[in-house]
Amino acid sequence: MTDAEVIINDPGRFSHEETIEVAAPPEVVYDTVSDITRTGEWSPICVACWWDDPREAGQVGARFTGRNELPERTWQTRSQVVAAERGREFAWIVGDGFVRWGFALAPAGGRTELTESWQFLPPGLQMFREKYAADAETQIRARIEQAHTGITQTLAAIKRVVEGQQGVAGPG
Repeated sequence: MTDAEVIINDPGRFSHEETIEVAAPPEVVYDTVSDITRTGEWSPICVACWWDDPREAGQVGARFTGRNELPERTWQTRSQVVAAERGREFAWIVGDGFVRWGFALAPAGGRTELTESWQFLPPGLQMFREKYAADAETQIRARIEQAHTGITQTLAAIKRVVEGQQGVAGPG
């Protein structure tokens, strides 16, 4: 079975999304999440990002590097923006089509429904199989778990950051 068939046969295993409501308009939330230089403020793994060319920041086709840290390792990823529509969607592909991460935004009565999504793509599965061989399934499971727990933590942190910028008091 090809990696594409594996994903088609079990899409829920290789993708995940969660939504949170943020007390700010979609444009404000978008301006925050699309500023990848701020990613370290909310991501539990990605501690820093920087644009290859700051003049292209936030545009479709722009490339950036992310620095990721876990207790057992540190690594960098290269990504390219694939969606950039202010107030609606910001998304990027990691590596050579390995993973797609994104934020979708929808207005909700002066607030924003912010959805973060993650999808393991066929080239990513293939890369893991080639790189990790017999340990590939263990490594894939670890990345899936990190994405699931990371999205929950990331959305909560983005909510705190954006609402803090807006002067909105959190639950108390």
